[in-house]
Amino acid sequence: MAFLTYILLAGLALGTQNRFSPDSLGLVASSALAWLVLEVLSVLLSLYLVTVSTDLTPIDLLAFAGYKYVGMIVGLVAGLLLGRPGYYAVLSWCCLSIFVFMIRTLRLKLLSEAAAEGVLVRGAKNQLRMYLTMAIAAAQPLFMYWLTYHLLR
Repeated sequence: MAFLTYILLAGLALGTQNRFSPDSLGLVASSALAWLVLEVLSVLLSLYLVTVSTDLTPIDLLAFAGYKYVGMIVGLVAGLLLGRPGYYAVLSWCCLSIFVFMIRTLRLKLLSEAAAEGVLVRGAKNQLRMYLTMAIAAAQPLFMYWLTYHLLR
């Protein structure tokens, strides 16, 4: 739902600036989908390379990656109503929120498996899991900015 709402809101943002065309809407949709698929596949590859055994499925990772679209929507609405300063303020808050949310939820998923396996708390594999969690969480604000900055002038 948030993905489709983001695409429709991007069309509205482009339309208010007289930059709308069906091609631009298709470009926004296809690039957002491509980045989403690339993100999920890179997380799956990272989990495989770090040899993390977890119960996270690709659908779970897709759901976690989809949370960023809610913040992007709020940022775009703020940008349409309040201009660039409102966009940056609200998007910054949403980026911070998604960063903290992803760390807290993925840490529970990835590090709980380490406790079940009996891995030491300060073990090298556990550090890799924490670095992976931090990298996934840090990528979310980057994607949020990358997919929205060009929609507002």
